[in-house]
Amino acid sequence: MSDDLFDKGMAVRKSVLGAEYVARAEANKTEFDADWQRYVTENAWGAVWTRPGLEKSTRSMLTIAMLAALGRQEELGAHIRATRNTGVTRDEVKEVLLQVAVYAGAPAANAAFAIAKRIYKEMENEGK
Repeated sequence: MSDDLFDKGMAVRKSVLGAEYVARAEANKTEFDADWQRYVTENAWGAVWTRPGLEKSTRSMLTIAMLAALGRQEELGAHIRATRNTGVTRDEVKEVLLQVAVYAGAPAANAAFAIAKRIYKEMENEGK
């Protein structure tokens, strides 16, 4: 992939997850996972998140719904925290998670609500 796609991906990744989060991920990158990190940056962030057709907030809500439905709790927490950068409100997250309950099941939504509550409490304690 081109450096242009990587650069675009890195810019949107930072705008969604936050520069500090991305800096930590980059600092923890090793020879083993460097290719994976590049792949994700180019393909998820550079090729998909930068596409026209959906607003960043819509992509954020879709990501939260899919991560909750799939039980990907660590990534879910990161994307709930990222709502401070994507413009998604707590009420919108609540509605997304209620939708998850209907289509992915109560256990998935229950776990996601617990993660969201924990992340929002952490954010409040951080003053954000």
